Amino acid sequence: MKRLYFSIAQVSKVTGIKPYVLRYWETEFSELRPAKNSAGNRVYRKSDIKMVFLIKRLLYQEKYTIEGARQFLHRLRQQRDKKLQMSLNEMNKGDLLQEIRKTLLEMLKILEGGSE
Repeated sequence: MKRLYFSIAQVSKVTGIKPYVLRYWETEFSELRPAKNSAGNRVYRKSDIKMVFLIKRLLYQEKYTIEGARQFLHRLRQQRDKKLQMSLNEMNKGDLLQEIRKTLLEMLKILEGGSE
């Protein structure tokens, strides 16, 4: 069975980032907010681990400062939000077109029924 949650020790081992650095990153990056279990221990999901890898890449490979990485992630979130909003708008247009089609078909039935 695949795991849904990972401990900070497991994430540290997988990512190569020390637990104290992961805890520090939580204070610096609002996008990195692992949940806590009933015992108060951090539980990371796969999306959290992906975010750790992204932050690691930005800081260590691309040499961003923490502030620069924070701004990069903020812009990334804005772009994702815009795409989501566009998708919702397109979906709303699709729903609207379906509703118009349904109404027109009902009108056509009425008109065809009235001409017989």
